[in-house]
Amino acid sequence: MAIVSALRRQWRAVLVILAATFMFAPSVLAMRVSPMVLEIDSRGANAAARIEVQNLNQGNMPFQVRILHLQFDKDGSITESPADDKFLVFPPQGALPPGGRQVIRLQWVGDPDIATSEAYYVAVEQLPVPLEPGSKDGLEAQVQVLYNMRALLVVAPPDAKPNVSPASVHQLTYQPPVLPGSTELPPMQDGVEVTLRNEGNRHAMMSNFGWRLEGKDRDGQYLRVDVAADELIQAIGTGYVPALGERTFRLPVPGFGPEPIKMTFIR
Repeated sequence: MAIVSALRRQWRAVLVILAATFMFAPSVLAMRVSPMVLEIDSRGANAAARIEVQNLNQGNMPFQVRILHLQFDKDGSITESPADDKFLVFPPQGALPPGGRQVIRLQWVGDPDIATSEAYYVAVEQLPVPLEPGSKDGLEAQVQVLYNMRALLVVAPPDAKPNVSPASVHQLTYQPPVLPGSTELPPMQDGVEVTLRNEGNRHAMMSNFGWRLEGKDRDGQYLRVDVAADELIQAIGTGYVPALGERTFRLPVPGFGPEPIKMTFIR
């Protein structure tokens, strides 16, 4: 299907970030963090979570853990602020041998009676290792890549519930983002812009559902497109919509005309 190939070409995750910082060093190290999305309660037995960090390469890997509070704008822009005081993290730092694994425990110690969901990044940051001497003539290039893996952690009141509905759905020709590894803008995309409004006090992960779009094409003929959950993940990541907030998403679904589009969620 055209929707599948378009989604794959424009894949990007909203809440999963892999950042590489280049320095001088002898080898390239990498890590794995799992899971990448966690949800816990603000009080009770479910107010804690665990993530596992794994060293995938042949050298030792020192790391540290930081917590960042997230605030989402309607268009998905994120404002980050330090929030290490909201969690007890154990261990907050460590060093893994080649192939080693470390389970990190995260305990919420913030306000147990928060009114709505709150979103955080758990940033696992690889630290630099001591440099090895270069070649005798000083011309040997040495590069180290430091990985910064971020897992999304959402804290919610135990009894909170989401209440999400489409606020606006319409055809839009838009500029897709630059693809990873490229410096050129992709061609303009015929697609659909969807704004979702959450009137509940709990966040929602809207890529957990299929989305059905119904309307008319440019010739006035009936058109229906079902976008499956796995396709949505490739296009919008988790589809995170904050409590008492809105998010706008763009999908590369071509063919709709200018008339209103009806949207429903399907399982």
